[in-house]
Amino acid sequence: MTSVGDWTLQTVPYDDPLAQALVSELNDDLSQRYGGGDATPVRADDFAPPSGTFVVASDSAGLIGCAGLRTQGADAELKRMFIRPGRRRQGHAKRLLEAIEDYARGRGFSRVILETGTAQPEAMALYESVGYLPIPSYGYYRDEPECRCYARWI
Repeated sequence: MTSVGDWTLQTVPYDDPLAQALVSELNDDLSQRYGGGDATPVRADDFAPPSGTFVVASDSAGLIGCAGLRTQGADAELKRMFIRPGRRRQGHAKRLLEAIEDYARGRGFSRVILETGTAQPEAMALYESVGYLPIPSYGYYRDEPECRCYARWI
């Protein structure tokens, strides 16, 4: 567990009940936006150290959100990043993204990649605002017209 001011970042296994509760909220959000949750195949050990991680952020007001990192070829891939609706627009997403990038850098990765979609304009705006650039689509949704993929050298 890491504390920074009033913010706590806890590393948990992907199959931990707390992680799964947040992933369930994420899938509910995605279902409202796209008509279904994220069907990308993931395994709990995708997020296991030393090359992967899954973190849950919280503060004195409760849970904020979560994010995972797994290996995708030579890159670190950001997966399941989610900020709870009531906690958005408070800088938490940027802070969580910085923490995940720090973890990736510390594990020797030089690039973080991710998939998102056009029904998540706030996510696309966040990634672009911190220097993520569009890359060709990859992964499970690579052939979907709504798919947008990004990368950032860290």
